[in-house]
Amino acid sequence: MEKKLNELKTRLEEVSNLNSATAVLGWDQATFMPPAGANSRGRQMATLASLSQEKFTDPAIGKLLDELQPYAEGLPYDSDDAALIRKTRSDYEKAVKVPPAWVAKFSTHSAVSYQAWTEARPANNFKAVEDKLKTTLDLSREYANFFPGYEHIADPLIDGPDPGMKASDIRRVFGELRAQLVPLVKTITEQAMADDSPLRAGYPEDEQLAFGMQVAKDYGFDFNRGRQDKSPHPFMTSFAIDDVRITTRVQEGDLSDALFSTLHETGHALYELGIDPALEGTPLAGGTSSGVHESQSRTWENIIGRSRGFWEHYYPKLQKQFPGQLSKVSLDSFYRAINKVSRSLIRTDADEVTYNLHVMLRFELELELLEGKLEVKDLPEAWHARYQADLGIHAPSDVDGVLQDVHWYGGAIGGEFQGYTLGNIMSALFYDAALKAHPDIPQQTGQGQFGTLHSWLKDNLYQHGSKFTPNELIERVTGGPLRIEPYIHYLKTKYGELYTL
Repeated sequence: MEKKLNELKTRLEEVSNLNSATAVLGWDQATFMPPAGANSRGRQMATLASLSQEKFTDPAIGKLLDELQPYAEGLPYDSDDAALIRKTRSDYEKAVKVPPAWVAKFSTHSAVSYQAWTEARPANNFKAVEDKLKTTLDLSREYANFFPGYEHIADPLIDGPDPGMKASDIRRVFGELRAQLVPLVKTITEQAMADDSPLRAGYPEDEQLAFGMQVAKDYGFDFNRGRQDKSPHPFMTSFAIDDVRITTRVQEGDLSDALFSTLHETGHALYELGIDPALEGTPLAGGTSSGVHESQSRTWENIIGRSRGFWEHYYPKLQKQFPGQLSKVSLDSFYRAINKVSRSLIRTDADEVTYNLHVMLRFELELELLEGKLEVKDLPEAWHARYQADLGIHAPSDVDGVLQDVHWYGGAIGGEFQGYTLGNIMSALFYDAALKAHPDIPQQTGQGQFGTLHSWLKDNLYQHGSKFTPNELIERVTGGPLRIEPYIHYLKTKYGELYTL
């Protein structure tokens, strides 16, 4: 069994190396690659993706998994070897249903589509990407149909990033959440809004980046094992447990954009950097789902990074960095500004109370596209109509409308957005569990000390990588299933102090 297990790990490491090389090319495309390189980059990434698919779906891996199954059944459920065989079996059974030719075609298309989006968005030119989005939709449907017997066509696309979840599950959770959020948003937005003009006083790029990177370092981001660069849409990518990259974007007219993007992506990075090195080179060496991953970015961005205690420590430092802009702005005014609740157009800039409405809107549009109820050519107007209905606002152009998010232009249609709201819900669940173990975490936050929280998260979440499914992990860490109550309590408590609720 040891010999067979080692052979499996050797084969999986080859697949991991190919995937990491693909990730390097994707990171370079989003950061430093010249625009004209998009077509050749697409071919390069397609070659690697196809090779990875061929190697992972080699019948020899299936044979090894069959032979190792009795060994796995004799191990404790939470052992590394049992988890590796279990997770690899699950991934393998999905992967063998997807032809390598489709993987290559999708990879090539995604690279070209992404580059087209980077040019179409600033030009407010949806027509420039419309045909590519139609192709993305066709390819997304093709992928779903590799898994016949689904309840909803989106289910196979959702199951990849959020294993075990279906469209019906998400609609149920979103329905419960919407029932709580809509009256909360109405109550708050009918009150006088906070003045957030101090955030737009003009902040030099280099100084913004320096401040954000210092906070990331304080959180625990190891710049010997990672780096930060700029990209049109902030993201985190991992090439290895010791090589994790984050990006941000900077607007000199908006202090919050780069700062909170950095804190958000740092949360993702801390998860990847905290994985047990023994899992390197295997399917276990990554976050278990988009929802769990997002729980960490939202914890460090919002629960910590937008908390009063955090800014009691960091605001004097920020004032020292930007005295001309902030010396006459009180901590209370600044705190209210970064937690301003308003009906806004941009998901990534949305406040904690309205944010999930942006996600739900996108999720429903994805389902309608996949179901054939909505055509790509009608997507911009459908977007505007839905924003008017759900948030009472209308974007002046497609730049802040259907072109604002990269996801459909660099990935599939389906399964792209639900993880953001699932992550918000989980962030409160996990943070509550951390507070039960260490009630002094808020006081430590007010002193700029994050080691206790970071260590608890590493011990209970990060180190496990993908050893457990999302539902198993939630149960292990919190003692119960996914539920919205802690998240609603968090929002009502925090914003009850800022507004009259």
